[in-house]
Amino acid sequence: MIRMLLRVLGHDHARPVRRTVALMTITAIVEGLSYALLVPVLRALFGSDPEDALPWLIAFGGAVAVYAVLRYVSDLLGFRTGTALLRGMYHRLGDHLARLPLGWYSTGRVGEVSVLASQGVLQTMGVIAHLLGPYISALATPATIVVVMLAFNWQLGLAALVAVPLVAAIQIWTGRSIAAGDADRHERETEAAGRVVEYLQAQPVLRAGGRSVQRFALLDDSLRELQRASRRTVLSVLPGMIGLTVVVQAMFTALLVLGTYLALGGAIGAAEVLAILVLAGRCADPLLSLADIGGKVRSARSELARLDAVLRTEPLPEAPEPIQPVGHGLELESVAFRHGDRRVLDGLSLSVPEGHRLAVVGPSGAGKSTLLQLLARFYDVDAGAVRVGGVDVRAIGTEALMAKISIVFQDVYLFDGTVEENVRLGRPDASEAEVRAAASAARLDEVIERLPGGWAANVGEGGALLSGGERQRVSIARALLKNAPIVLLDEVTSSLDPVNEAAVHDGIERLMADRTVVMVAHRMRTVRRADRIAFLDGGRIVEEGRHDELLHRAGRYADFWSASLTPAAHD
Repeated sequence: MIRMLLRVLGHDHARPVRRTVALMTITAIVEGLSYALLVPVLRALFGSDPEDALPWLIAFGGAVAVYAVLRYVSDLLGFRTGTALLRGMYHRLGDHLARLPLGWYSTGRVGEVSVLASQGVLQTMGVIAHLLGPYISALATPATIVVVMLAFNWQLGLAALVAVPLVAAIQIWTGRSIAAGDADRHERETEAAGRVVEYLQAQPVLRAGGRSVQRFALLDDSLRELQRASRRTVLSVLPGMIGLTVVVQAMFTALLVLGTYLALGGAIGAAEVLAILVLAGRCADPLLSLADIGGKVRSARSELARLDAVLRTEPLPEAPEPIQPVGHGLELESVAFRHGDRRVLDGLSLSVPEGHRLAVVGPSGAGKSTLLQLLARFYDVDAGAVRVGGVDVRAIGTEALMAKISIVFQDVYLFDGTVEENVRLGRPDASEAEVRAAASAARLDEVIERLPGGWAANVGEGGALLSGGERQRVSIARALLKNAPIVLLDEVTSSLDPVNEAAVHDGIERLMADRTVVMVAHRMRTVRRADRIAFLDGGRIVEEGRHDELLHRAGRYADFWSASLTPAAHD
C-alpha cells in the first residue's frame, strides 16, 4: 500500500511520507522493547533481593518516557503530513482531471469522480493522519515482542511465533473478502451518487409530470442496493475479527500451558513465565485491533487504487518542445475522428484564413460541435492534422493554445460566485475599466442594473439564478475580456427568446470583429454574413462557399436554408 500511496502522491510528497513511516516504525519498535524490560523487573521483584528491581524500573520508566515522546511526535507528524498531502492531492487530482480528454468524461464518470474527489481523497489521505500509526504499531510492536520472547526463552518464543502465519492468513483472507465487498459497494455508491444528481436535475420534469410528491423509483432502488452492499461489507469483516480473536486467545492459552510445564520442570522460573505472559498480553491488544484497523486500511486501499487508476489515465500528450504559432489561421487536413464505435468525422479538410469567418451548418449529429472541440484540442484526431497558425495543435503547449482561443458554448456553465468573478475568468488580471467595457459590449450591463447586488450578485451553482440569455451574456463578456484572436461559437443563440437573442447577437458581432471565427449555428442571422459557409453531413464537407453562391446552387445548403428560415433571418 505504501508504494501505491507514494505513486499516487508523486515524487514531491514521497520524502515526508517516508519520514513519517520511518518514525512510526521506530516508535512501534521502541514500544515493544520497553515491554522487554518487564522481564528483568519481574525477575528481580520475585528474586531474593527485590531492591535489585529499582534500576530496571528506572530504565523501564525512561523507555516509556522515550516512547511517549516518540508517539507524540510521530502522531503529530502524521497528522500534519496528512493534512498537507490532502491539499496537494486535491491540486494534483484537479490538474490531472483538467488535462484528460473530454471523451474520458462519460455519463457514469460524474458520480464516480464526485465520490472519489470527496470521500475517496479524504479516506486515503486520512490513512496517514489517523490509521497508519496504529496499523504499523499493530504489526511492528507484536513482532518486536516475539523477538524479545525468543531472546529470553526459545521454546515460548517459538510457540508465539506459530501464531504469525495464522494471523497473516486470516488477514489475507479477510482482505480479499473486504476487497470484493468494497468493489461492489463502490459501484453502488457511484450509481447512487449519479441517481441523486439525476433526481435533482430532473426536478422540472418530475414536477411538470405531477410527480413532485412521489418517490423516485430509480433513486430508491439505487439507495437500497447501496444499503445491501454496505451490509455485506460489514458482514464480511466479522469472520476475520472472530478468527483473529480465537487465534490470539489460543496463543495466550498455549503460552500459559507451556510456561507452566516449563516452570514445573524447572527449566524456567515463575518470574520469567509471568513476564512472558505479560508480554503476550501486550501482543494481544494490538493484534486484536488489527482486524478493525486493517479493515479500514484495506477499504482506504481500494479507494487509493481507484484514485491511482484515474491518475494513471493518460492525458493528452504535451509537446516536449512546444512551438509558438505566429498567425491565427485555422486548418483541418484530412481529419478523421471516432467517438467510441461511431465515426464522427471522415477525411474532413477545410481552412479559415486569419481574420475570416467560417460558418458550419448541417443536420444534428453531423459532427459540427466535434469540429470545434478538435480545433480547441479537447480531443486528438485519429488521423490527419489540425493546425493553428500553421502549427499542429499537438505541437503547441496547452496554455499557449488556450490563450489564443475564446469559446462560447450553447450551454453556458457559470461557477457559484459573483457576476464579476465569472466575467474575470476570461482574464483575472484585467482592470475594472476593462471588465466594465467587456460587460457593456456584451450588453451585460443591462442585466447587472436589475440584479440585486449588481456586480456582486451571486449567480448560483451553474448560473442557476440567471436566465439562459443572461448566462450567455456573461459568457460573451468573459470571451470579450479574454480578447483572444480566435473565436469558436457553438449555436449560442439557438434557444434564446427574441430579446435576449438580439442582445446576444450584438455581443457576438463585437466579439467576432477582426478575429478568426468558426461558428456553428442553426439560425441564419449571422451565418449568411460569414466569409464562407461549410455544410457538414456525415462527417464530411458536402458543400462550401458564400451564402449567395450556395443558394444559387440549389443544393443541400439551399434546402437547409429554406427549412430553417425564420423572420429573424430577414433582419
